[in-house]
Amino acid sequence: MSLRKIRLELARTPDFPDGSRECGYEFMAPLDRRGKLDPRNWLHDKGRCTVRRFWKEAEDEHGRLTHHRGGAWSFSYKSEDDDEPIFRFDKHKFVPGEYVSITEHDGIARPFRVVEVSSP
Repeated sequence: MSLRKIRLELARTPDFPDGSRECGYEFMAPLDRRGKLDPRNWLHDKGRCTVRRFWKEAEDEHGRLTHHRGGAWSFSYKSEDDDEPIFRFDKHKFVPGEYVSITEHDGIARPFRVVEVSSP
């Protein structure tokens, strides 16, 4: 499949019982034919694998999608201290309607729904 633009929006949480279209992530990532992250193609395209975190009433944050030994993935911003680990990111299919959990800067894991997967 190759490089895709993926949009995640906040799913239901106690603070956002209906979820939020104004909170989430847009990132570029290589996907295989099944819609899963492709670490081999990430090596070739990692400079293009960027992320934008958007959050209601906050400035956007910009960083990179990073892959670590052992298969872990994270969103990395200015330093390793602000990395956001993504639970079982390598196991998820990135197709609209699927869910992923991201541990954000505040240490809280929140659910996000895949709402769009498109060509860059």
